[in-house]
Amino acid sequence: MGSSSLSSSLAAVRLVSYSLLCRWLVLYCSCKDDGSNCRLISASLSLPVLEKNGDIILGGLFSLHDTVVEPSLSFTDLFTPFRFNFRTFRWMQTMIFAIEEINRDGTLLPNITLGYKIYDSCSTPHHALKAAMELLGNEKGREVAGFSGSVCHGTVPVSYFSSCACLSDKNEFPAFLRTMPSDFFQVDALVQLVKHFGWTWVGVIAGDDAYGRGGANIFADELGACVALHEIIPKNRAQDAISSIISNIRNSRARIILVFALEQDAEALFLFSPHSRTGLTGIQWLASEAWSTATVLSTPRKYHNILQGSMGFAIRHAEIPGLQTFLHRLNPKNTDNHADPFLVSFWEEMFQCSLAVPAEGQKNNSQGKPPCTGAEELKSITNIYSDVSQLRISYNVYKAVYAIIHALKAMRSCVKGKGPFLLQSCTRKAIRPNFPICCHDCVVCAAGEISNQTECERCLPEFWSNDERTACIPKQVEFLSFTDSMGITLLVISLFGSFSTCVVIVIFSCHRSTPIVRANNSELSFLLLISLTLCFLCSLTFIGQPSKWSCMLRHTAFGITFVLCISCILGKTIVVLIAFKATLPGSGVMKWFGPAQQKAIIILCTLVQAVICTVWLTVDPPSPHRLMPRESALVILLCDEGSYVAFGLVLGYIGLLACLCLFLAFLARKLPDNFNEARLITFSMLIFCAVWVAFVPAYISSPGKYSTVTEVFAILASSYGLLCCIFAPKCYIILLRPEKNTKKYLMTRTG
Repeated sequence: MGSSSLSSSLAAVRLVSYSLLCRWLVLYCSCKDDGSNCRLISASLSLPVLEKNGDIILGGLFSLHDTVVEPSLSFTDLFTPFRFNFRTFRWMQTMIFAIEEINRDGTLLPNITLGYKIYDSCSTPHHALKAAMELLGNEKGREVAGFSGSVCHGTVPVSYFSSCACLSDKNEFPAFLRTMPSDFFQVDALVQLVKHFGWTWVGVIAGDDAYGRGGANIFADELGACVALHEIIPKNRAQDAISSIISNIRNSRARIILVFALEQDAEALFLFSPHSRTGLTGIQWLASEAWSTATVLSTPRKYHNILQGSMGFAIRHAEIPGLQTFLHRLNPKNTDNHADPFLVSFWEEMFQCSLAVPAEGQKNNSQGKPPCTGAEELKSITNIYSDVSQLRISYNVYKAVYAIIHALKAMRSCVKGKGPFLLQSCTRKAIRPNFPICCHDCVVCAAGEISNQTECERCLPEFWSNDERTACIPKQVEFLSFTDSMGITLLVISLFGSFSTCVVIVIFSCHRSTPIVRANNSELSFLLLISLTLCFLCSLTFIGQPSKWSCMLRHTAFGITFVLCISCILGKTIVVLIAFKATLPGSGVMKWFGPAQQKAIIILCTLVQAVICTVWLTVDPPSPHRLMPRESALVILLCDEGSYVAFGLVLGYIGLLACLCLFLAFLARKLPDNFNEARLITFSMLIFCAVWVAFVPAYISSPGKYSTVTEVFAILASSYGLLCCIFAPKCYIILLRPEKNTKKYLMTRTG
C-alpha cells in the first residue's frame, strides 16, 4: 500500500544506493563520547504495528501522526509524534475495511485469508524507511504482498497517495505501481488554468521534497514563462525561513502564487502570527492536489482571510458502501480493538479525554484531560474522520487493495501456456505517449511482418507472416484454376457455348438443303460456326496454371480464331452487298466475287493476324509472371503479355476488322436481303464492339487473376453475341416456323 509520506521520503531515499537499501538492515546507532553503539532497530526499537494474521499479508504505511518540525536524521534520538491525523487514520481503516470485505466475500480468493501489517510512518522519511524495512525483514519469512516503500524481495508497492512524477521513472522504480495519478496531469491542469485567466506574473512555493520540487519544476517548464519567485519551504519549517518566504512574496508583488507542497508544509506557511501573515492576504492562491481538499486548512477561521477564493484541483471522489458504519464501530472497550496500538491516541485526540490505561510504551500525553467515560460514540461527532462524502484518497486505498487482490487472483488462475502471449512474448512493444518508457502496448505486427519483440520486420517478397506473426511462410500461389469457383463458372459457360454452337452446326447440317441455310453462302455459315466453336474453346486456355506454352497459346489462339470469325462475317456482309448489286440490270459484280474470292479474303485477313502473332512469339513472347504485392499474402501467377505493342496490334487488328464489318453491315441494313441477314450482322457487331470497348478499361483496372477473368468474360460475351444474333433467329425459323423456310416465302420477301 502507499504512504502519504512516501513522496517526501524519496528525496532522502534516492540519496542512497537503492540496491544497498534493499540488502542492509537499518541500524539504530547510539552515539556516545566513547564510541558508537549500533543495535538492530527491529530487535530493540520495534515500531508499533497493527497486524492480523492471514495466508497472504498486505503491508500498509500511513502517516497517522503529523509533525511540525522535522527531526534530525542522526538516528540518535527517539522521535516524538506531534499530532494525530484523523484523515490518514480513515485511510488506514479503509484498507482494513477492504481486506475484511474481501475475506467475507470469498469469491476473489477462495480458501485464502488475507491479513495485514500496518505501520505509522509519522510523516518523516526515516520513519517511513524504517517501517518499510520492518515489512521487508519480517522474521517469520512470510511474504508481504503489496505495500509502499520498496520493490525488493519481489514485494510490489502500490501507492495510494504518492503522485510524484519522478516515480514514473521505471529505471529507478521498476515495480512501483499506484492508484494516484502522476503530477504530470495536475501540473498540466494548473498551467491551463493560469493561461485561461491570462495570469503572467505567477510565483511558485514548493515543499522541500521530491513531490514539491518536482511538481514546481514541471510547472515552471510547462508554463513557458518566467516565474515571479521560486521559494522552498524547508522541512524543519523554521520560523525565520518562513518569514523570509513571506517577505519575498511581498517584494515580488506577485498576486498569483502556486503552493506545490504537502498538507503539513502548506499549513506551516500559513500558521504564523497575524503580523507575519499580513503579506499573504490579497493573493490568489493555487493549491496542489495534496492540500487542496485538506480540512485542516479550510475549516479554521484563522485561515479564511488568507485562503478565501483559493483554487486547486483534486482527484475524483467516490462512494464506498458500508464504510461509514465500519468507521463508527471503533471503541477501546471492544475486545477486537485491543491489539490496535493507534486506537488510544485516536480516541483521546477525538474526544479530548484520557483513557485509564495508556498504551504500553507510550508517554501519557493526556495529562490534564478529563477521563473518558466509556459512553463516547463516534456517531456523535462529525469531523474529517467520519465524513465519507468526499472520499478521494480513501477510495485510492480501497482501489489499491483490490488491485493487489485481482493481481493475485490472476496469478492463481494462470495456466501455463494459456497466457495472453505465446511463450510470454509480445509481438511488438509500442511505447505509450506521455507514459513511462516501461509502459507499452502489445501491438500486433502488420500483415506481412514478424516480430522480434521490439519492432516488426517485413518478410521477403515471396513470403508472408503466419497468424501469430512469429515466422515467415511461403505465400500461397493464386491463379484462375479449374477448381476455383470462378474458373468452374467460366469453364461451364465456355463448354455450354461450344456445345450450343455444335448443336447449331448439326441443325444446319440436317437442313442444309433448305433456303435459309443455302442463302448467303452456306459454306461461310459453316466456317463461321466452326470459328465460333474455336472462340469458345480458346477461352479454356486462360484457365489453369500459367506455363510458357499455355501463355503463348492463349493469346495466339484468341487472336487468330477471332480474326477468322470476323473475316467470315465480313465475307457474309460483302455477299449481301454484292447480291443486291447483282440484281441490278447489266451488273456483272458476282463474277468478280465468287466463292473463291470470298475464301481468299478470309484467308488473307487471317494470315495477317497469323503473321503478327508469329512475330510476337518470336520477338517477345508472353510468359508466366509471378506478381508479389507487398500488401498481399498471395503470389499471383499470371501471363505477362511480353510485348505490349504486339498485344495492342492483335487487339487493334481485330477491332479494325470489326469496325469495317459493322460499317458495311450498317450500309446494307435496309437492303431487301434474305432473312434480314444484314440487320442481324449489324446487331452482332454492335454487341461485339461494345464488349471489347468496355474490356480495355476493365482489364487495366482489374487486379491479379481478375484481369484474366475479365479477358475470358469478354471472349465469351462477344462469342455468345455473335452466335445468338446471327444464328438464333435462323434456328427459330428452321425448328419452330418451318413455313417460312420455303423458296416461295423467300421470293415473296425478296419481291
